[in-house]
Amino acid sequence: MHTFDIADLPPTPWKNGGGSTREIVCRPPGANMDSFEWRVSVATIAANGPFSVFPGVDRVIMLLDGAGVRLQGTGIDQRLDTPGVPFAFSGDVALDCALLGGPSTDFNVMTRRSQWRAEVTVLTGTRQIATAPSGLALAVRGRWHLQSGAHDFRCAPGTGMWWDAAAKWKATPLTPDAMLVAVRLHDLKS
Repeated sequence: MHTFDIADLPPTPWKNGGGSTREIVCRPPGANMDSFEWRVSVATIAANGPFSVFPGVDRVIMLLDGAGVRLQGTGIDQRLDTPGVPFAFSGDVALDCALLGGPSTDFNVMTRRSQWRAEVTVLTGTRQIATAPSGLALAVRGRWHLQSGAHDFRCAPGTGMWWDAAAKWKATPLTPDAMLVAVRLHDLKS
């Protein structure tokens, strides 16, 4: 189990100057944008512009805060203007991104289609996070208690954990307004 705090992750500016990304985890270790199998990050979108194309990659994006964005491309016209609503799409599609107001922050999951599949769920109440080979949990709002066997973790907004060994977690909100995003990653190679 690995813990993280978004505020402690260094932002990497985009080449086009339209935003920055804070990478939470990228697998396998040392992989770059051409060789990752799965990757989870938080991005700040500060300007209108194109989304990078990732052939062979499936993506899930979810607004965390801000007014949101509108994504448009072949077969896609999607507004991301409500926090906590995941949107899945193919990284093969060229998309233009337009801000709906000022800068916004989003949660991103990318999986190499032939190797991994991601299942993204948003929790607001007590729930079991079913066993998966790898996964991640991020507190979006409120405080959470996560427990699996001897592992016991409490997280505040912007903090979470990820794991590389099969685990089943019980997620319990500790505040009434709590929201947690849980990612279960399924290895298609085995």
